[in-house]
Amino acid sequence: MLRKTSRLFVIKNRFEASAIIYALALGSAERGQIYLSQYPGFGGKLLFLASCLAVLMAGAKIMDAMKYEREAKAAPVPVEAEHHG
Repeated sequence: MLRKTSRLFVIKNRFEASAIIYALALGSAERGQIYLSQYPGFGGKLLFLASCLAVLMAGAKIMDAMKYEREAKAAPVPVEAEHHG
């Protein structure tokens, strides 16, 4: 049962990754709006920008990880030479 539950938290394809990045972006924009109201002026804008850029960086990392996983699955498994002693 624990194995089935843990599979829910594995990103399996690009659509799921995109959905997660979209949800992170919505939360980031909402948090940025709160920053703008709490810290009017340049400080709030800077915090808003930082929260949005953090999502862009995380999204790029998620997409890269998906690419590397796909390449690792497609790569042939090296066969080690057997030593008979």
